[in-house]
Amino acid sequence: MTVGHLAEFLERSARQFPERTAVVDPAGWSLTYRELDTQSDALAARLVDAGVQKGDRVGLVLPKSVASLVSLFGILKAGAAYVPVDFTAPAERGRRILTDCQIRAAVIDASCTAFLPEFAADPLAAVFVANVSGDGPQGHGVQRLDEAIGHRGVPPSRSRSVDDLAYILYTSGSTGVPKGVALTHENAVSFVHWCSTILAPTEADRFSSHAPLHFDLSILDIFVSIKHGATVCLISENLGKSPRELAAFIEQQRISIWYSTPSILTLLVQFGHLESIDASSLRIVNFAGEVFPVKHLRAVKTIWPTPVYYNLYGPTETNVCTFARIPDKVPEERDEPYPIGCACSHCDTLVLDEDGNEVAAFAEGLLYISGPSVFQGYWNRDEVNRTLFLHRDGRRWYNTGDVVRWREGEGFIYMGRRDRMVKRRGYRIELGEIERALYRQPQVREAAVLALPDPETGVRIIACLSSSDPTPPSVIAMKTFCAHQLPIYMIPDRFVWQGQLPHTSTDKIDYQALKQALLSHA
Repeated sequence: MTVGHLAEFLERSARQFPERTAVVDPAGWSLTYRELDTQSDALAARLVDAGVQKGDRVGLVLPKSVASLVSLFGILKAGAAYVPVDFTAPAERGRRILTDCQIRAAVIDASCTAFLPEFAADPLAAVFVANVSGDGPQGHGVQRLDEAIGHRGVPPSRSRSVDDLAYILYTSGSTGVPKGVALTHENAVSFVHWCSTILAPTEADRFSSHAPLHFDLSILDIFVSIKHGATVCLISENLGKSPRELAAFIEQQRISIWYSTPSILTLLVQFGHLESIDASSLRIVNFAGEVFPVKHLRAVKTIWPTPVYYNLYGPTETNVCTFARIPDKVPEERDEPYPIGCACSHCDTLVLDEDGNEVAAFAEGLLYISGPSVFQGYWNRDEVNRTLFLHRDGRRWYNTGDVVRWREGEGFIYMGRRDRMVKRRGYRIELGEIERALYRQPQVREAAVLALPDPETGVRIIACLSSSDPTPPSVIAMKTFCAHQLPIYMIPDRFVWQGQLPHTSTDKIDYQALKQALLSHA
């Protein structure tokens, strides 16, 4: 049977594996496939009874728990699209997101009711308040959600199409203003099917779910697991940032397929005491979202040498579109990150210059993606969407904004973001290249390079760093090191050491926060 709708993954697995564990959370609360299917049916029926129509948007503002998965699938079964919001974010940001997409209903934690928008002319159809983050184990959120729903039943049958909107993920982008990436069931399902081919999951697998629901990494964690009757092990926000406890969780839950940003894997290897845990169940380690400094990747593979490692690349607008399998051994002499590899089977690639011409072999250019996983456009951004895609040979191509170069035998080499390239004294500088050089310094744990306006040179380059040692290197030591790694015009003007660099809720280095801090102290 061909699956074209995300909810069908759950419905099919509930028929095949009704008593298998579908989801478990850090408190140990779990649901079988039968229970997850039945409880999501109940929420879907309640949403439909309240007036939620096919194509409506439903806000989802809950900590990660079994209740959040019941809610997610209930929204999909009602024919609506779920809009996950970071429940730890400021209420104003959450309210702005839910207002922008004109939610028709919401499933929200009791601590987050300030997120709710006020629609004078179009009141919300329903608001289900579940005290998931209250006192007691997280798993009690299922009972509290059930009490909030106050309804049991099966939703009426609604037509389903691959073109139906499935979810909207809001990303800040380079401006810091949230914009909604609108993705259909076809977008997500095509990606899930590709994952099935590469990862070859079975019902015996146990997936980690580290990424928050508003981060596109969560699509693999949840839907690939559910498709195959496996178990998805939810990682709470607090647990996800506690390396010792997270390492223990991997052992206790016998995780077999891991997926996170490189930052989290780096924290695990530095502070998780991985050598003391039994991770023999791990067979696949996936990472995505940012460049993985090779010295940290080497450290992880030294402790966990058995799993297969994949570098998965792609913006939220396409999900994963290229991938590379990491060699079994990372040579000691290698100091550059591994490539992002070749196109996934459901995606096609073009590399073009600024004028839209294909670049010569092995030359740098902007990476464009086409295929069924490419999103439909940004929600409520009609003017942007009209100019968003390149139409060529009867196909839509999305400009990722990433600069790549092809290398025979390895695939695409990620060179950096187009919007992170600056010019100084006539030289073009890619800030990511400076970061890669800084990671070669043994005491550098994290590096983020920013460019600020300067009246004399036009641009001032600042390196924000965290150190693996209590006493970081001196300015002279860093300048000397950089002089051996970079041309003189690329050496940072200033080095700012911090205990730890700020991170976003999706575990990437927060460049916006760093820039604001630097400007406020300028």
